[in-house]
Amino acid sequence: MSSNVTALRQPVDGLHIQPLAAPLGAEIHNLDARVDPTPEQILALKQALRDHHILIFKKQQLDDAQFLRFTSWFGSVFQPHPDFAVLSSGADGKAPDIVKVANTGDGELGNFALPAHTDHQWTPTPSAGSLLYALEVPEQGGETSWTNLALAYSALDEDTRREIDGLRLINYNPFVRIKNGGYGGGGFVTYRTPDIEPIQGTEHPLVRVHPESGKRLLFLSVHTEVEIPGYDPEKGAALIGRLREHLQDPRFSHTHKWEVGDIVYWDNQATLHARNAFPATQRRRLKRISLAGSRPF
Repeated sequence: MSSNVTALRQPVDGLHIQPLAAPLGAEIHNLDARVDPTPEQILALKQALRDHHILIFKKQQLDDAQFLRFTSWFGSVFQPHPDFAVLSSGADGKAPDIVKVANTGDGELGNFALPAHTDHQWTPTPSAGSLLYALEVPEQGGETSWTNLALAYSALDEDTRREIDGLRLINYNPFVRIKNGGYGGGGFVTYRTPDIEPIQGTEHPLVRVHPESGKRLLFLSVHTEVEIPGYDPEKGAALIGRLREHLQDPRFSHTHKWEVGDIVYWDNQATLHARNAFPATQRRRLKRISLAGSRPF
């Protein structure tokens, strides 16, 4: 880390946490991420993340060293298992600490829409959260939406909760399908049937417990290849389809219109996130740091 990162401290009483009028999210005011927060502020921010699942920091101006330092107050940088490819994985299986999410230069993910998903769900230990920092944003499109998985689970009827509690779900690696030409253009398989070859999956609970808050969460992305082990494929596909339709209810989501200087910190264990498409002629450039997580239970 650069030696010119100054270890100053925020005023103890300077932080203001403003919950959004939405199913999740809070804006954080009076915090300069270039300045080290106090212990009281760090604890307040961690509690706010447990309560609201996404935190929005406005008007930030950070270099990479400052961004990494700010992120480090919340956890260690995520590194994938070397056998499980993720976004920006290199030939050695490692990913950079800072991932460039951009449709310019050496950025990732272009300008197309991304369906609601949890990052790294196909790995043994998915990331606990991510911080995404906006450097350039398009005039049209490119918004990010987050879904509250605790709220989505609690809104299920009792019979459905009873049906899915205790079920396991194999999440297959979409980046392997990308390499094999099976992703995008409607060709991505959303539920594995016996005639589809299984490719690199990890089994996790369909309903996971948040490791800090204890909340029960519907741990399911809306457009990834999955399988319920030991379940009849037709019955499993119908159940997953029903749950995915439920997850897309707007009662559970909030959409963020990005501005330059925004940092959004989201709990990857308790949310899904999705992105709207935007014109290829417009620039969208952000940087993401993900935090190490634990095996879901």
